[in-house]
Amino acid sequence: MKGIVIYGSRYGSAKTYAEELAKRTGFELRPYQSVGEIDEYDAIAYVGAIYAGSVMGMKATLSKLDEGEAAGKRIAIVTVGLTDANDPDTVARIEAGMRSQLAESVFEAASLYHLRGGIDYSRLGLGHRAMMWLLRRTARKMDESERSSEMQAVMDSYGKSVSYVNTDLVAQIADELMA
Repeated sequence: MKGIVIYGSRYGSAKTYAEELAKRTGFELRPYQSVGEIDEYDAIAYVGAIYAGSVMGMKATLSKLDEGEAAGKRIAIVTVGLTDANDPDTVARIEAGMRSQLAESVFEAASLYHLRGGIDYSRLGLGHRAMMWLLRRTARKMDESERSSEMQAVMDSYGKSVSYVNTDLVAQIADELMA
């Protein structure tokens, strides 16, 4: 089986997961910016960081997949974000955003996984710092019981360096890709 793990990462959490997935599967590993055609692969894993509701590089990468070929491939899409990946409301919002970015045939053919990443404020660029400041400001005005898990994650991590990365979680993804 010919497989590839493609990733979109700005601060490193998605890349860490992608590296572990490539190690466990023996698949080629490439950042999304360097990937050309992907129709030649039998198995495709896309690991992407979530920024402002979009999965970094996912749309550009998976739009290269011939829609007629999607059903015959093993496709795994792994999102990596700061928020609780087990919260049903969070997962619903992530998947709604993904559905709007992908061809229906690709979305339907893919197995979806959501993992937690981390944040290190000392490494954030000015734009991301400003966005996090605005989100925190909004969250502070809310009653704690009204905050979504995303808003609570902003409050809990603001100004800190935290990591929720657990590379053991890719074992199931690797097994399903290789089955």
